[in-house]
Amino acid sequence: MQMSPSEELEQMAVRSLNEAIQLDRQGSRGNAISRYQRANEILLKLCSLYPEAPQNKLYKEQIENCQRRISALKAPDGQLDSPEPPGSKQSMKLEQFVLGEKPKVKWSEIADLHDAKKAIEEAVVFPVKRPDLFPLGWPRGILFFGPPGCGKTLLAAAIATEIDAVFYSVDAASIMSKWLGESEKNVAELFNSARAAAKDGAPVIIFIDEIDSLVGIRSDEVGGEVRTRNQFLKEMDNILDKKRRNHVYVIGATNKPWVLDEPFIRRFQKRIYVPLPNAEARREMFNIYTENLSIAPDVIPETIVEKTEGYSGSDLRDIFQNAQTRVVREVFESGHSKNQEDTRPISMEDFRETLKKRKPSVSTQMLGMYDKWFDTYKAL
Repeated sequence: MQMSPSEELEQMAVRSLNEAIQLDRQGSRGNAISRYQRANEILLKLCSLYPEAPQNKLYKEQIENCQRRISALKAPDGQLDSPEPPGSKQSMKLEQFVLGEKPKVKWSEIADLHDAKKAIEEAVVFPVKRPDLFPLGWPRGILFFGPPGCGKTLLAAAIATEIDAVFYSVDAASIMSKWLGESEKNVAELFNSARAAAKDGAPVIIFIDEIDSLVGIRSDEVGGEVRTRNQFLKEMDNILDKKRRNHVYVIGATNKPWVLDEPFIRRFQKRIYVPLPNAEARREMFNIYTENLSIAPDVIPETIVEKTEGYSGSDLRDIFQNAQTRVVREVFESGHSKNQEDTRPISMEDFRETLKKRKPSVSTQMLGMYDKWFDTYKAL
């Protein structure tokens, strides 16, 4: 298969880096500097030719690493910290993505989202607790989509808590060329590690945030993107095999479901809309966010619920945070910052002033796009 121009450039950069590292180890400073500079030139060209590519962040990090190494090699005192720049020729370290301490998020801490919770119970919780009741298998690919700040990550963490799962938390940018030339190997290693962890019957969740960066539709595919996407597709098919009875789940989250490629959409058998909080959810959030706050008697919860229609969960948290900050500012400006008893309760006026300065982060146009996509691809 013929490589694309971007793939050729990426491989040229990798070769230059490898040569630079080898020369660096041999003590050939001048030649090593020349090869590091060549690698940087190629990476800069990639960034300029494909400014929207998700790997650009990684390319820029590598450019900075090489530049630091060049500066160290040019230093007159000859003190060299390391024989090679960080990140070159290393495998992705999976342990950094496995959360040693289980997420401590309970269902009760997630306001409303009854449809999402029901779908999750049917797809994950029930099969883990009674796999014998599912002779035809169970869904292993789950997609959460919806506006930012509405609890997609929180839901994934709650699932891990509910079934006591090994929890891999990764973002698509980390998978996509975490180290140059290693993208598809990273995907394979991630899934191999998850399958190994599930061999003894333990449930495993691979949570991939901003999954559109990995499986979105793009006109120009950079470097090893095609191979990486194909590897991900292969791994998804492997865990979706109904003959397999292990409990490895892939949960993807995205704020932009409309950019997902259709072959990948089909692999997510459950596609769950996580919407803006409705009135009931906002009432629950009021109770959750005010649990550790001092609230004045003039604060009317229903008024705040009514005035925050269209706000996301993270918007609401920021509103309560900002209202508390108004109280804190008064304490510091009065010169009594050391006396806890001088703190007054948050008043209705604090909320009014905060709401004047804080508008919803999601537009009605964007909400329409979510509704349209859900009508087309819903799978609860």
